[in-house]
Amino acid sequence: MVVVAGLLFGAARAGAIGLDDIAKKAGGAAASAGKDKAEKDVNAKLLAEGRKNQCSFKTDSDQLMPGCDAKIKKLADALVDAKKTLQMAGVKSYKFEVSGHTDSSGKADHNKELSGKRAATIVKELVARGIAPSEIISIGMGSDKPVVTPDNTPAKKAKNRRYEIQVRL
Repeated sequence: MVVVAGLLFGAARAGAIGLDDIAKKAGGAAASAGKDKAEKDVNAKLLAEGRKNQCSFKTDSDQLMPGCDAKIKKLADALVDAKKTLQMAGVKSYKFEVSGHTDSSGKADHNKELSGKRAATIVKELVARGIAPSEIISIGMGSDKPVVTPDNTPAKKAKNRRYEIQVRL
């Protein structure tokens, strides 16, 4: 009898552990889905804010043109809101990525370098407005990811000269 009870107790215990594992996995999947949704929502908002708040740079330079203060402030506010959204979704580890983009004029290596410098300028401005340096990085994309192709008119070239902000988990 003791042996049978021991086997039954062991089987029940193994079944309970299996259910606990399944519950943990289901909870983990729900948390992951929540984080994925938060990342998607935050990125959509950051892209939209970035499009509305583009600063211009002097030609072939990483120097901002006058009139960017209010735009940079709005971007910083958008990042603060994004941080709150991520924290509410349980996201603890993330980086904001500012990517700089150029049109297709000029040499690719020069455009990559210029776009990196411009993205770094935006990061510097955002850090000056309270974004933690450990939470934000810059990357130069050059003309690798155009919004408009071909960019064979001044208007199309202007659309490709931009920066974008995204969160990376």
